[in-house]
This record gives sequence, structure tokens and C-alpha cells, in this order.
Amino acid sequence: MRQTRTKLNLHPDRLLSSEPNVVAVARELYQDVKDLPIISPHGHTDPSWFDENQNFDNATVLLIKPDHYVFRMLYSQGIALETLGIPQHGLKGDMQASRDVDPVAVWKIFAQNYFLFAGTPSGYWLDSTFANVFGFDEKLCSENAMEYYDEINRQLVQPEFRPRALMDKFNIELIATTEGALDALPHHRNIAGTEMEKRVVSTFRPDDVVDASREDFVANIEKLGEITGENTQTWQGYLDAIRSRRAYFKAHGRITATDHGHPTARTADLSKQECETLFAACINGQADEAKQELFRAQMLTELAGMSIEDGLVMQIHPGAHRNHNQQVFDRFGRDKGADIPSNTEYVNALKPLLAKYGNDPRLNIILFTLDETVYSRELAPLAGHYPSLKLGPAWWFHDSPAGMLRFRQQTTETAGFYNTVGFNDDTRAFLSIPARHDVARRVDCRYLAELVCNHQISFDEAKQIAYQLTYGLVKKAYKF
Repeated sequence: MRQTRTKLNLHPDRLLSSEPNVVAVARELYQDVKDLPIISPHGHTDPSWFDENQNFDNATVLLIKPDHYVFRMLYSQGIALETLGIPQHGLKGDMQASRDVDPVAVWKIFAQNYFLFAGTPSGYWLDSTFANVFGFDEKLCSENAMEYYDEINRQLVQPEFRPRALMDKFNIELIATTEGALDALPHHRNIAGTEMEKRVVSTFRPDDVVDASREDFVANIEKLGEITGENTQTWQGYLDAIRSRRAYFKAHGRITATDHGHPTARTADLSKQECETLFAACINGQADEAKQELFRAQMLTELAGMSIEDGLVMQIHPGAHRNHNQQVFDRFGRDKGADIPSNTEYVNALKPLLAKYGNDPRLNIILFTLDETVYSRELAPLAGHYPSLKLGPAWWFHDSPAGMLRFRQQTTETAGFYNTVGFNDDTRAFLSIPARHDVARRVDCRYLAELVCNHQISFDEAKQIAYQLTYGLVKKAYKF
């Protein structure tokens, strides 16, 4: 496709509606919250960035390789992941092939295909990053690809582009990374006692030792036993080992939350004997898909009980068919843009857990979904009743202007605003964090402005709610 140079224009009223009366109110609400500090309570940025505080290598390494939103779009157009330098560390991967890819060549491919991101959240985030972080006033295209690349690289070597300086520039008050249960947390341990200690925390994600369908599950259970000194070949020893790791993460990762990315929201409440039998089948390779799903279901209930014990907030992220593309998984491993949303049921799925723990005031669960059809039918009524439940924001494929608006429209009348938890960016792409939070602030202000203009709430109420959606609710929900 022929590309010509065009202006990169970020309209000051973008996303605030096209209706003049709504825009006027939304603009005033947005002015109150646009500069509030960023709380990023759940994400996947690399903790080594904040520990080692080294300058990023180049534009390709920073903006393309960590962002599955970017390379999944390119892959969908027939561009091989190998040519993008995506690390091949899957079962059949070749690390050397990945290291040999020229970052300049990758950047040129990205620039030549930048038009693909028009109308997508990625396009919005990238445009905002290019304009507000690097100061570009032309849209990226093949003609200015090298101008972009050279200027970005020129800026990246400056002291103000080290990760800790960018934390200050972006006004990030706190950011949470996410690590598996077996992680030793070396980078979080290293920043203990420094100014970063209270600004960079971990999140405990035990999927690696809970999901019995994983190819490395049995090996992970053995390693769990080695690092905790517990007998993880028994049900009780296994549970004690997970408790030990939670305590380790609290001590060395300063965590306030756990995270659980299960295929479904199913929970169970089995007897101890049933649990012992099921666990034995899983670690002995005798569990079929149904038993693996039942084990995950039981573990969500067990983990909820542990959250009551240690006070950690529990995030449940169901509904993704992970690693749908087997060939990509074999060559490149997990989290390579091949996760696909699926139908997710919550009312019956969560009943066993909620029957056991749902009325306990010590339990705090944040529910997410990739299935928008359940917003008004299931999630809002559940969160509008159970004191243990809150709704996470529009997530992943729905982390978009339209998706955020749909979330508010379909949940507010039943769950209200105060049974939600603000926004989280859930990203590996560090430089996109300000843009992502700005989108959420603009969309929330638009929604509130519509309620004001429709005389459903007062302007003063809208101002208070805008503050809570931007800053107050997230700090309360995640106990920061």
C-alpha cells in the first residue's frame, strides 16, 4: 500500500463524545483527573527494568517485541514472527535465529504496515506514545521509518529515558508486575531498601503449579517441593508449599494480590479424600481434561481460603483459550498473541466458592471477563450482591474506548460504580501505560458527562466519581 506523510494530530477532545453538550461537561471532568498519579495494579512489565535501570536497547526491542497486540496484528497479515525477531523459546524454538534478526529490518516492516492499526486501541496507544513521549508530529509510515527509528534511539540513550526516570515522567505512583509461583523474585529483592521498593511490587500468579493441563505441571510440582521443603507429592504438602510461596511473595515481592488465569470460572468444593485422589491423578499423569478442569476448579476455592488467611486480593481472569495456535506455541512458547476469548459462565461456576466463602468480609475477589455478554446478566448482579466480589475493568480484547464504554453502560445500573476497581493496563509495553490510562480517564469522563447531561447524576457527583474511578477505587481494592 502506498503511504504518504501525514500529520499526527491528537485532538484535545478525543474520546470525549461528538455531542457538544456532553463534550463540554466531559472536558471539565477530565481536567480534574488527567494529571492524577497512575496506579498500575496488574501488568507484565519486566521487573529487571526497575532493578537494573538500564537504557532500552532500541526502538524495536522496546516497542515491538514485548507487545503481543502489535505482533499479533502483523502475524494476522502473513508476516512471520521469525522475521519480527520474536524469541523462539517454545518446545521447538531456535534462540539463535531470533538473535540474528536485524532490529532495523523489523522496524521497517512495522512502519510499512503501520496502517493496519488504524481504528485499533494499539494504533491509538502508539500514536499517543509517538506524539507525547517522543515528540513526533508526523504519523509513522514507510517514508519516515528511519527518521522515527533514529530519533527514538537518540532519545533512548538519554538518562531521562531510563525506566526509573520514565516512572517519574509518566507520574506512575505504583506498578505491579506479575511472576509465577516458582520465581525467586531476584529483582524485587534487589530493590528492597531503595526508593523503588514501594513503587514496584509483584503479583503472585500460581498457574504454573495449579494448571494440571500444562506440559510442565509435574516438573513444576517437583520444583515447588524443592524450593519450599514441603512434600508436594501429598495433597497437604502441596497446599502447604503454595502457602509458603505466598508468604515468600509477601515478604520479598511486597504483594497485595494474586492472579489466576483459568480457562473457565468453575469452582468446586470437594471432600479432602476426593482432593487427595484427584491430586494424585494429576501428578501421576492419569488426569484427563475433565479431571484437570475439576482440579483447577477446586484450587480456586482452596486459593480463596488462603486469601482469607493472608489477606491477599484475589484476581480471577477466566475465559481465554490460551495458545490456540499450536504451531506458534511449539516454536515461540506462551503469550504470543494466540489467546482467543471464549464463552464464560459465572453464576453456576462460582457457586461452590461463594457458598463456602462469599459472605466472608475478609475475602476480596476481583472478577474479569473476556465475554461481554455476561456483563449485565451475570457479573453485575453478582458484584451487586456479594460483598466479596468486585468487577475488574474492561480487559484485554475489550481494553478499548468502545469496550470501556460498553462495560460502564452494562454494569453501572446493577453494580454501581463502587463495586468496580478503577482501571488496570495489563501490559508488557511500558511506554504505552500513560496512553492506556488516559483512554480510561477520557472514556469514564464521557460516560459520567452523559449521565450529567441526562440529569441522572449531578455534576458534583460526577466529579467525585471521576476521582474514584481514576485513583481512589484502585488503591482501596488492591490495598495500596
